[in-house]
Amino acid sequence: MASAAEQLAANMNFGAFSKATDLHKRLLFTLGALIVYRLGTYVPLPGINMAEFTRAFSGQSNGIFGMMNMFAGGAVQRMAVFALNLMPYISASIIIQLMGSVYAPWEKLRKEGGEAGRKQLNQYTRYLTVVLALIQSFGISAAMQSSGLVLQPGIFFIISSMATLTGGTLFLMWLGEQITSRGIGNGSSMIIFAGIVAVLPSTVGRLLSMGSTGDINPAMLILIMAVLVATIVFIVFMERSQRRLLVQYPKRQVGNRIMGGESSFMPLKVNTAGVIPPIFASSLLLMPTSILTFVGQNPDKIPSWLQWLPSISTQLTHGHPVFMILYAIMIIFFTFLYTSLVFNPDETAENLRKYGGFLPGIRPGKRTAEYLDFVLTRITVLGAAYITIVCLLPELLIAQMGNSFYFGGTSILIVVTVTMDTVAQIQSHLLAHQYDGLIKKSKMKTGSKGAATGTRGRIGR
Repeated sequence: MASAAEQLAANMNFGAFSKATDLHKRLLFTLGALIVYRLGTYVPLPGINMAEFTRAFSGQSNGIFGMMNMFAGGAVQRMAVFALNLMPYISASIIIQLMGSVYAPWEKLRKEGGEAGRKQLNQYTRYLTVVLALIQSFGISAAMQSSGLVLQPGIFFIISSMATLTGGTLFLMWLGEQITSRGIGNGSSMIIFAGIVAVLPSTVGRLLSMGSTGDINPAMLILIMAVLVATIVFIVFMERSQRRLLVQYPKRQVGNRIMGGESSFMPLKVNTAGVIPPIFASSLLLMPTSILTFVGQNPDKIPSWLQWLPSISTQLTHGHPVFMILYAIMIIFFTFLYTSLVFNPDETAENLRKYGGFLPGIRPGKRTAEYLDFVLTRITVLGAAYITIVCLLPELLIAQMGNSFYFGGTSILIVVTVTMDTVAQIQSHLLAHQYDGLIKKSKMKTGSKGAATGTRGRIGR
């Protein structure tokens, strides 16, 4: 028997969407904010020799800068004011979350601080974002100046570049918060989603042009499209997969009434870690690769005892076996690490015991925490294998076709998951609108019945 919410969701149509005026405003605000973001990715940083920078970037497109350019929607390739994108903010959020699990004062603030504690941790995240953005912008501006990519090098260029890039990140952080509160979906995820989607047409066009020129066999092109569709279906299936644990609440007497006795489910997602593991793994692998590539550009300046650096730089690039093995190991490691940080079995078991809930056949307290940890470990193995497969498929294609084609598993994972979350939020808004309509109709019926009863009473008298 379907619930009332499921029946309402099944009856949603375009008519229900056209009546949801609040949802229209949220969608328009989100669209306007993303347009502002895309315009900012075309505003170049002052003082850059764009011809030289484009030539230098083409040699680094398969390293850390290529990954940053993918997430920034091409802003790094154009060295725009939004070149750093939200990467400092994401890194700061992860660091604060990690510290909130190991640093006692912040852990107490996270658990017992309530709304005030959450706001305080968010403020710490903003402060750390400024610090990380300043560090990264200084590294970028200093590297460009030392590489001769600046028209007028000097301390003024470094300071102005740091201020511009840091300001761009802070503006995007504020814009993401506005989308979250006044728009649809998670603001930060929507900005990254817009950046990735913006470069998809050029990627597809390049793939089709390679097929028309004969660089790719037509059979291989069809195979790539089939793999792409199968990957999207596989991601949707795994992201919706969950293990449901039955939670029972005992009956209790409140006055003369018997309360409780109902049961519910605790959903444990197969992929609890989300897209954080592949982002972290690729960042840590591509960062030394980019540094080694810069060093390898001047082989005459490399000491004799460091002559092995260029060969390692070659092996730590997309499509090579060493890169794929390390990539898979780091994805699995970060999946288990981030899952253990996001879901705490001891804390969940204590909350269940506090509210009187229990798992049938499992004693509350320590035994419940051990059972939750056992179940979570088993499904995390499936989640880690799923993320690893999705992220290694592009690497296998690169190994077969070379660096002329790049098919980002991480980017597709982000696009599909953000799309699913956004659609779910739109459905929840439509569901709330349907409920509001039913409540208004019931009030109108109640009012009309009361008025009719009063009229009959007056006539009777």
